[in-house]
Amino acid sequence: MKIIYIANIRIPTEKAHGVQIMEMCSAFANAGNDVTLVVPKRLNNTNETPFDFYGIKENFKIVKLPVLDLVRFGKIGFWIQSTNFAKFATIYSLFKKSDLIYSRDELPLWFLSFFKNNLVLEIHIAKNNFISKRVFRKVKNIIAITQKLKDFYVKEYGVDEKKIFWSPDAVDLKNFLNLPDENILRKEFDIPSDKKVVTYIGKLKTMGKSKGVEDIIEVFPRILEKNKQAFFLLVGINKSEIEDIVKIFEKFNINQESYKLVTHIPKKKIPEYLKISNVLIMSYPNIEHYALYMSPMKLFEYMASGNPIVASGLPSIREILNEENSVLVEPDNLDSLASGINIVLSDDLFAKKIGNQAFIDVQNYTWDKRVENIINFIKE
Repeated sequence: MKIIYIANIRIPTEKAHGVQIMEMCSAFANAGNDVTLVVPKRLNNTNETPFDFYGIKENFKIVKLPVLDLVRFGKIGFWIQSTNFAKFATIYSLFKKSDLIYSRDELPLWFLSFFKNNLVLEIHIAKNNFISKRVFRKVKNIIAITQKLKDFYVKEYGVDEKKIFWSPDAVDLKNFLNLPDENILRKEFDIPSDKKVVTYIGKLKTMGKSKGVEDIIEVFPRILEKNKQAFFLLVGINKSEIEDIVKIFEKFNINQESYKLVTHIPKKKIPEYLKISNVLIMSYPNIEHYALYMSPMKLFEYMASGNPIVASGLPSIREILNEENSVLVEPDNLDSLASGINIVLSDDLFAKKIGNQAFIDVQNYTWDKRVENIINFIKE
């Protein structure tokens, strides 16, 4: 098939959606399709190619369309840029032969819906507006990253559930092969070999909402009480956040020898940081987006590492994790979070058991399998 993937993103970008889109395009190409990723031509702060930036093989084309790059001017600037790009992407797609036009963005599909019937929308958040209503009626299929998100659109929009396919995010397992020895990595990252590393990888917020990192910091003194060798590793934060994070550590009297902050790292380095970890944390708060509509890529990366996971037992998380492959704690409950981390750090056999099970389970959640399932659903 000839596939056009339309994405209104700055490429490359340090944000997670850039990884997801590039991985999907690569997986579509791996399945034997001719793939073109269409993005706006925007100012960027890196000279790396998107393929080098993300560590993804160059098996598809990237076309950058000229746009009015006004995103830096706030909501109005973003709307102008988005509309501008959607129109150019529509014109491009009308003059290029394609069997499938795929996007996470509703606006270009809204324009294309007046001319094309080979459209597929992938949805990551719950929204309700006039653009969405037409797009949901006109697209061939909808891909939802959580079952709860699928349920939302069936209930709120009356979309035929046979038209929507649930497909969570995924991971590239090849990135976890042939990694350097753990001792070598600890030396490279300046992590003492005798420490039990408690790790969170990712940003502090999504769409302005806290991801619960503050809760991990708050309970860390309780971790140190029972595990003197505990060490908190926080990876992937923004440089602008460091000062505020250090103040939180100081607030709870955690000395600098007990933690390490690492700003944004290349995607290819994530498996190395996961390998040196003794427990991996996802302490998402119980708010609607996290509870129902998210499918974090870090979840699948955590699983692929084979190391034990402690996570909030939210419905979205429970679609993938369970008591056999993780420790699920009560959201927004510091006692439950502290207890979960301490259990893993104090019981090596149990930690190994759930880590191994997570690794077995994640074999079903690769990008290639995700694309295979999506294509089969569309053909059916």
